[in-house]
Amino acid sequence: MIIAERKPLEEILGLIDGFDRILAIGCGGCTSICLAGGQREVMELSGEIRSKLAESGKKKDIFEYTIERQCNANFFVEMDHMVKDYDAVLSMACGAGVQFVADRYPYVPILPALNTTFVGVDKDVGWYEESCRTCGDCVLGETGGICPVTRCAKSLFNGPCGGTRSDGTCEVDPNIPCAWYEIFKRLKGQNRLELITKVRPAREWRNQTRRTVVQEPYRDRYEKVK
Repeated sequence: MIIAERKPLEEILGLIDGFDRILAIGCGGCTSICLAGGQREVMELSGEIRSKLAESGKKKDIFEYTIERQCNANFFVEMDHMVKDYDAVLSMACGAGVQFVADRYPYVPILPALNTTFVGVDKDVGWYEESCRTCGDCVLGETGGICPVTRCAKSLFNGPCGGTRSDGTCEVDPNIPCAWYEIFKRLKGQNRLELITKVRPAREWRNQTRRTVVQEPYRDRYEKVK
């Protein structure tokens, strides 16, 4: 699923500055599951905005609404008649959802309340780990279901580097298994080890480091189990 984090409150306040009536919309899809943009998070953000504005003697009319998914036209019917009554829409969807909403309502500013970070899996409550870099050239069928682009610290596409440790961990971080060592073990167990010798054309990779997001309330729990 897509993992996102809320923007700093000051940045959000800057985005909505100049707008008096704001519709804050949550998404019941990915950002709800990763506790960044669901109904609860929309209510919390609106409350924080109101409190911060009250401190400076300002006031804005903020209304909350959550739809099933902000990336699917089938869920917008009930919201279509609402948007025209607001100066701006504050979206708590991923970047794709924000753009979808902006295309649907081009006459009103659509403002992102979240930063989209990566495509990942939820390891535990509040603990998300990147699993796919959406590179557009998936090789998981030949690497035992282990992504060398995301899980190798150097995103090596054709086998391991010379720095793999004797215990099968990565030279960059001894707490991380070498992706290609894991691929070797997986393919060997499946009797498909010949696939590891396949040479693929070199590609230019960006954003090499695998990312992990652990939300603050669950950080202690993560430190104990990682």
